[in-house]
Amino acid sequence: MESQITWVENKKANSPANKANAVTDTTRWRVEAIEALFALPFNDLIFRAQQVHRENFDANTVQLSTLLSIKTGGCPEDCGYCPQSAKYNTGVEAEKLMPIDEVLKAAQAAKDKGATRFCMGAAWRSPKDHQVEAVGEMVAAVKAMGLETCVTLGMLKESQAKQLQEAGLDYYNHNLDTSPDFYGDIISTRTYQDRLDTLDHVRDAGIKVCCGGIVGLGETVTQRAGLIAQLANMAEPPESVPINNLVKVEGTPLADNAEIDPLDFVRTIAVARITMPGSFVRLSAGRESMNESTQALCFLAGANSIFYGEKLLVTDNPELERDTRLFEKLGLKRLEN
Repeated sequence: MESQITWVENKKANSPANKANAVTDTTRWRVEAIEALFALPFNDLIFRAQQVHRENFDANTVQLSTLLSIKTGGCPEDCGYCPQSAKYNTGVEAEKLMPIDEVLKAAQAAKDKGATRFCMGAAWRSPKDHQVEAVGEMVAAVKAMGLETCVTLGMLKESQAKQLQEAGLDYYNHNLDTSPDFYGDIISTRTYQDRLDTLDHVRDAGIKVCCGGIVGLGETVTQRAGLIAQLANMAEPPESVPINNLVKVEGTPLADNAEIDPLDFVRTIAVARITMPGSFVRLSAGRESMNESTQALCFLAGANSIFYGEKLLVTDNPELERDTRLFEKLGLKRLEN
């Protein structure tokens, strides 16, 4: 994976339509070309995204994942959106790593309800080796249940990524959150390069990458395009791309951010689908505040994965019954293993 984007020359005309088609033979996306996608008429953008989606996936199938917080709170990072940061007073208490038997109980419940991937998150800046060993035992046990596994533990060393791979880990989540030029406004305790280095270690270990970002941090459309460019221009784009809508939590610096227009969020889903055609695009955090129409547009725009369950780590998520009703209305089916 390359740490920096290699920009390519766009030899097409400068009209919005032509800019929006500016993919080169090396599939490198310029930020300008991605901005042009955002600027397309909504119907044209959604039509194009749906075409790309149907060329690569079953348009009516959605992959279900469950996310469990296996170690909550007390994180030393200062991510401005995160209620688990020890720097903010959000009412989230620091807890120890969850016992493996409780994790396996939750994994079995997730499988019984239709999940095919079980994700485990720990609020660490970077885990110690013995902590990675403990999580590796969880991964192996969940894997033995027939579920795909994903963990998010913070920054990893090369040896730790290899350790998780040997335990059978399928996916490692490590989001870029936003564009390089806006990142410093949101986080100061970890650099953008730190995140890219961890993704390199994960990829080099042979683990699939789950990497996306957050919309609604206060970024501009250009910065939103910059995030998508970073993801799409990786030597191998992430197999899973979660697009999160900021969940504003009282006590965090971003609690009073303005709401983004729901159609702008849908546009982000569509642009992610077009620029990363082979990736699962996950409609992730923020669904609790979305109505059915907005979610339906996101699926139309190419989202084909969701987290289900009442909690995403420590924030609310729609109940399974609500998602089941929506799937029935839209004629969507769950991806089977």
